[in-house]
Amino acid sequence: MAHAEKQVATAHVGQQHPIGLYLKIWALLFILSALSYSVDFFQFEGVLRWGLILIFMVLKAGLIISVFMHMMWERAALIYIIIIPPFAILVLVAFMALEANYVYLLRTIFLGGAD
Repeated sequence: MAHAEKQVATAHVGQQHPIGLYLKIWALLFILSALSYSVDFFQFEGVLRWGLILIFMVLKAGLIISVFMHMMWERAALIYIIIIPPFAILVLVAFMALEANYVYLLRTIFLGGAD
């Protein structure tokens, strides 16, 4: 009985990660959040503003998913299952945006304007 308890205890110890890793991730999240807020503070406009906000958002989400949700230590197949669907959605949204521009152009050419 004592041997089984010892195996369970060592199995849980093997799953722990050093506290320094979590502190570094929290510091990075704090820095990325500060940079994200600085975009509004410095009043960036247009594509630059939204590009920076999206970049910081993706970086923060990646850190949270990889460390706090333990995806960094998962198998590649599980990672692909989580990464590929959002990427496919982004590709489909890009195709829809291109199609929308094409339809707008056709309406402008053949109908004399899109009202």
